[in-house]
Amino acid sequence: MNSLRRCLRPALHFRASRSCTAAAATSYARFYSIAQSLAAAEDKVDSPAKTSASPVQSRLEALRHSGQEHYPRFTPDETSKTWTTRSFSERFASLTKDETSDHEEVRLNGRVTSVRLAGSSLAFIDLVHDGCSVQGVCNLATISQSGSLTREFRSLFQRIQRGDVYSVKGKPHRTLRGQLSVLVAELPRLLSPCLHEMPTKLQDQQTRIRNRHVDFQVNTRTAQILLLRSKIIARIRDFLLRNDYLEVQTPILANLAGGAVARPFGTHAVEFLDRRIELRIAPELWLKRLVLGGFENIFEIGPCFRNEGIDKTHNPEFTTCEFYSAYSNLEKLISMTEEVVSDLIAYTGQLTIQLSSLSPSGIPVTAPFRRLDFIESLESAMELKFPDLGSPTAEAEVIDMLRQRKIGLPESTTLPRLLDRLSSKYLEPLCQEPTWIVHHPECLSPLSKSFVEPNTGQRVSARAELFIGGKEVVNTYEEENSPFEQRRKFEEQVKYRTDDNRAHIDESYLEALEWGLPPTGGWGCGIDRLVMLLSGTDRINDVLPFGNLRNVVCLGKGGRNVP
Repeated sequence: MNSLRRCLRPALHFRASRSCTAAAATSYARFYSIAQSLAAAEDKVDSPAKTSASPVQSRLEALRHSGQEHYPRFTPDETSKTWTTRSFSERFASLTKDETSDHEEVRLNGRVTSVRLAGSSLAFIDLVHDGCSVQGVCNLATISQSGSLTREFRSLFQRIQRGDVYSVKGKPHRTLRGQLSVLVAELPRLLSPCLHEMPTKLQDQQTRIRNRHVDFQVNTRTAQILLLRSKIIARIRDFLLRNDYLEVQTPILANLAGGAVARPFGTHAVEFLDRRIELRIAPELWLKRLVLGGFENIFEIGPCFRNEGIDKTHNPEFTTCEFYSAYSNLEKLISMTEEVVSDLIAYTGQLTIQLSSLSPSGIPVTAPFRRLDFIESLESAMELKFPDLGSPTAEAEVIDMLRQRKIGLPESTTLPRLLDRLSSKYLEPLCQEPTWIVHHPECLSPLSKSFVEPNTGQRVSARAELFIGGKEVVNTYEEENSPFEQRRKFEEQVKYRTDDNRAHIDESYLEALEWGLPPTGGWGCGIDRLVMLLSGTDRINDVLPFGNLRNVVCLGKGGRNVP
């Protein structure tokens, strides 16, 4: 715009000079007029004040004109009791059609999901709070007998939009159509406006993850899965507390991450810049130190971290529940598991009555669950006999077994990875109903006690994995409590060390074992996978409040804002 006006200056000076002829002056006048029009148009485009207002600006302007406070401090009403929509629905469920509870006055707060005008003096407003909706019936005659609020009444209900947070006050009432409502006694009060237009549908996965706060409001199932997750965790915690287990929290940061075979996340602390610190991959070794310290029944529910891939069922940050019990063996652990899993399946089935967008899992539960012996079942399925898995040639011989059955080799051909491949090929698909896979080869369980299995003659672990729907749900075993055997197993594990398996000998833990760990049973369950199973979803994204690590890290990049 400024450059265009600078170009006009020589023309203006020439026109004003004596040497300018009448014809030239006319031409320059025409040119100047056109140029001024272009500059004015450019002004109109560039000037923010002259552009059309955005929906947010228009919404704010309408709120300002209303004279109503947009974000008031929340002050409880001393003249009426404040109810949640759910507690209100339960308390006044007994009201019959066209009945009003005249002796009680209530106040409800919630987010507007619908507002409807029926003529000039009647409106309906639906408020939702904690997943439960209640209708407010706003009759101008009830609110003001004089009728002086007519204009304000209509203006308010034309201004209310879906997503706004409002408060209503009135008497409990059931309409002639049987809907539990509040007969509103005063104009609804704005608590917080929604400046965007609340969508009625939100289906694009990336947009939903980017705008999870909107997704929870629009998609009931998303919100109810999160509610179910909370109920499942609370149920497990209650089961353990009732059985006299003590809940503890153990370190998440340490110099070495132990308790499982996985690649850890590493970082540094300002206090120890010269030392690498790792996020835990499992709380197991810390919890067993507490058993050594005399806390004989303990558990922890909390996050773990493994610097590995992301897919539909795996996320680098995940939640586990682990418990440890002194003087317990494998049979006791299996019995406890069957009790808690059966209870959770029945409990979540009942919850789906309240969480109506979810369906019962439909998992058949008949304890005791079926059992598959790891080695015997694989030999039967493959029609091949395993070599001595403790021999130096075992790895080469198992590779030959895979080749005979035309099974692709894993990227890392260590003996544990080869046996895992066979289990996922032959055993796990057999475990659609709750099924135990028991007595894994010793190399798969370096922290478990082991023994010689009489039927196969192989050295196996006192371990059991529960599978449902072909997915592991629980891992449990008798803990190795001999410092000498544990050292031997650590040394064996180090032989299988790879980029993904950062196995090491934990001297600190071995020293702790020298103080005498009682015979102890250990139990672990992945909460995320358990919630997937019981909610009927096949993606871990759906059971995490903000999706997987990729979604969280790229929250400001991927997807798009809600239109």
